[in-house]
Amino acid sequence: MPTPFSLRQLLAAAALALPALGHAAYPERPIEWVVPYAAGGGSDVVARVVAEPMAKALGQSIIILNKPGAATNIGADYAARAKPDGYTLLTGDTGTLAANAYLYQKLSYSAEKDFAAVGMLVRFPLILVVNPKLPIKNLAEFTAWAKAQQGGVSYATPGAGSPHHLATEIFKEQVKLSLVHVPYKGAAPAVQDVLGGQVPFMFVDSVAGFQNIQAGKLRAIGIATPQRSKVFPDVPTLDEQGVKGFEAYAWQGLVVPKATPEDRVNRLSEQLQATLKDPAVVKRLEDMGLEVTPTSRSEMDKFLVSERNKLGPVIKTNNIQLD
Repeated sequence: MPTPFSLRQLLAAAALALPALGHAAYPERPIEWVVPYAAGGGSDVVARVVAEPMAKALGQSIIILNKPGAATNIGADYAARAKPDGYTLLTGDTGTLAANAYLYQKLSYSAEKDFAAVGMLVRFPLILVVNPKLPIKNLAEFTAWAKAQQGGVSYATPGAGSPHHLATEIFKEQVKLSLVHVPYKGAAPAVQDVLGGQVPFMFVDSVAGFQNIQAGKLRAIGIATPQRSKVFPDVPTLDEQGVKGFEAYAWQGLVVPKATPEDRVNRLSEQLQATLKDPAVVKRLEDMGLEVTPTSRSEMDKFLVSERNKLGPVIKTNNIQLD
């Protein structure tokens, strides 16, 4: 005859079952996805496109919370201080997770210490564009023209310390050009002044430049990707035009507060990767001019280290400070 369980044995068995039950229940309430940009912009749209199918698979709604300002630092600070329980996500971009630690002398958060990787989201290839009235159709013509200008050539960016700014500084050193930075408050006014001829060129991201490039209002000289983009198949890479190994993107990934339980982060990561491999999601994002970049957590960690190692020296060498 089997020996009846003692009360102590029953309690021990129940305790062992709790982690499994907890995992099965997660998520049991809506998840908050912090976007450190205003509603309606590219980052907001990416989050909403991904959140919708991801929420269906998780069985809970995902609420987008826009917290713009201070080069993503307001949203990042909010997420870093959130309870690490798997119910707060953050869109972290080039600034948040790689550049801001060098651009600001003081930050209220640490990208390395306060966040754990869930996975990469998308990247925005950067494209060298000029005003189409200029007699330039390729990189050789661009460099010859730029070197012939007295006092250097002005270039526009969405702001100091932006991926566009840092990429142009790297490009300048590699191609040996004299360039003068003209920072704007966002991509839209920068693009408008290149369209209007007030500034002759810029590195524009694929989303901000998409419509104007397609319409011929901006002339694309080269794209900073290893291979030609599916979105811009007729635009040659800068690498194939002689700037060997030059790659430049604005990019975004998904992170959570550092102490979030591993099983919850893993579940979010697995679901994020599955969502980013959904053909319908891929098409919506590619139609915006984006490259979809599903990665594992460890792959994202390695990528972040490489980006910090690349951007840190550029920022220090050019003494770029935002505070």
